[in-house]
Amino acid sequence: MLDTYFKISQRGSSVAQEVRGGVVTFFTMAYIVALNPLIIGLSKDGDGKYLGGGDVPNLALVAAATALVAGVMSILMGFVANFPLAIATGLGLNTFVAVGIASKMTWADAMGLVVLEGIIITVLVLTGFRTAVFRAVPTQLKIAISVGIGLFIALIGLVDAGFVRRTGSGPVPVTLGDNGELVGWPVVVFAFGLFLTIGLMVRKIKAAILLGIIISTGLAIALESAYKIGPLFDGATGNVNPKGWNLNVPALPEAVVATPDFGLLGSFNLFGSFDRVPLITALLLVFTLLLADFFDTMGTMTAIGQEAGLNDKDGTPPNAERILLVDSLAAVAGGAAGVSSNTSYIESASGVGEGARTGLASVVTGLLFLLTTFLAPLVAVIPYEAATPALIIVGFLMMTQIKLIDWEDYGIAIPAFLTIILMPFTYNISVGIGAGFVSYVVIRYLQGRRKDVHPLLLLTAGLFMIYFLNSPINAWVS
Repeated sequence: MLDTYFKISQRGSSVAQEVRGGVVTFFTMAYIVALNPLIIGLSKDGDGKYLGGGDVPNLALVAAATALVAGVMSILMGFVANFPLAIATGLGLNTFVAVGIASKMTWADAMGLVVLEGIIITVLVLTGFRTAVFRAVPTQLKIAISVGIGLFIALIGLVDAGFVRRTGSGPVPVTLGDNGELVGWPVVVFAFGLFLTIGLMVRKIKAAILLGIIISTGLAIALESAYKIGPLFDGATGNVNPKGWNLNVPALPEAVVATPDFGLLGSFNLFGSFDRVPLITALLLVFTLLLADFFDTMGTMTAIGQEAGLNDKDGTPPNAERILLVDSLAAVAGGAAGVSSNTSYIESASGVGEGARTGLASVVTGLLFLLTTFLAPLVAVIPYEAATPALIIVGFLMMTQIKLIDWEDYGIAIPAFLTIILMPFTYNISVGIGAGFVSYVVIRYLQGRRKDVHPLLLLTAGLFMIYFLNSPINAWVS
C-alpha cells in the first residue's frame, strides 16, 4: 500500500530508505523547535508584551506550537504532494516578524498579517499564477538557484558549527573560528562528524549521514560529561564562551517526556494591524512576507527535486502545484498558530542525500515533530555540531550541478553567477533569486533578445526591484 501510494519503487527507493531520509531531515532541522522560541519568544511587541500576552516569556508555549505546526504541515506535504520536503517556521521570516512587524503592533496583529499573506499566496497558487511564474524561469537559472542554495546551506552548516563565525568588526564579516582560530571540543565534534560521514559515503555505507549524526552525538555527550564545556552563550548570566556548544548542550536529559501546552493556537487578529500602522505600511509588510515566501519555496523545491533526480527536462519537480499549495497553507497555519510563517526547509536536502525520494520521508519527519511536542527534552540532546556535517555534504552534492550551466552565454552565466554568490553572501535565498531575475531581464534586453524574457518573468523582476528598493520607497511614502 505504501509503495503504491508514494510510488516508492517507481522512484528507485525503499521504505527503509525513506524512513532513514525522514529521520535525517528531522535531525538537521529539529533545531527550529529550540531556536524559534528564542527568536520570537524573547521579543516584545509594540505593547511591551511577550508572545502569548504575558509579561514574562513562555518559551515552552512557543516550542510546542512550533513543533505541532511543523509536524502537521510536513505530513500534509508528504501525503498531498508526495515530495521529500519538510516544513517548519521560516528562519529569517520569524526574525522579520518579531523585529520588523510585531514591534509596531501586538503579536496577534502581526500574526494576522502573516495569515493574510498566507491567504493571498494560496489564492495565487489556486489561480495558477505562482506555478506559471515558476515555469517562466529559464531552466539554467533554476539550476543556478539549486547551486546557490547548496552553497548557502553549506555556509549555514559551517556557521552553526562554529567553524566560521561573524567577526562583528573590521572589513571582513566572517572569519575562521574564534578570531581566526579553531577552539574548543565542539569544533572537534564537527570535524569528526564531517570526516566520518565522508568516509562512510565514499565506502558506500547505507545511512551514512544518519550514522554520522548519531555517532557524533554520542561523542559530544561523552565530551560534555567529561569536560563540562557548557553553551556558547549563557542566557542566565549573559556570558559568552567561545569554546562552548552552539544552542544545544549535549547531555542526557533528566526527563524525556514533557506535557505540551498548545495555548498559543489561534492567537491572531486578521485585520488588527490596519488600526495600528498606516495602510501603506501594512501593505508593504505583507508584500515583503509574500515575496520571501513566494520565491524561497520555489528555489527550495527546485533544488530538492534536482538533487533527488525528480525534476523534468524544464527543471520542474513532480506535483509542483501541490507542493506550492501545501507550502502556502503552511504560511496560514503558522500565523494562525502564533509561531510565524511556516515554509519549506532546504535542510530537507539532507534527507534526500540519505536516499529520500518520496513524500513518505516527509511523513516520517512530521511524525517525529509531533512526538517532539512531548519529547522536547530529547531533541536538545543533539548539538548543532553533530548535525551540521550533513549540510556540508549535501551542499557539495548540490554544487555538482553547476556543470549544467552554459558559462559561454553571458546572458545566463552572469545572472547564474549573481544568484549563486548572493544567496550565501546575503544569507537570503530570495535576494539571490531576485538578483538573478533582474540581471537576466536587463542583459537579455541589452542583447536585443526580448523574446527570451517571459512576460511573467519581466513582471517578477519589476516586483523584485520594489523589494530591493523597499526602504527608500517606504521613506518616500512616509
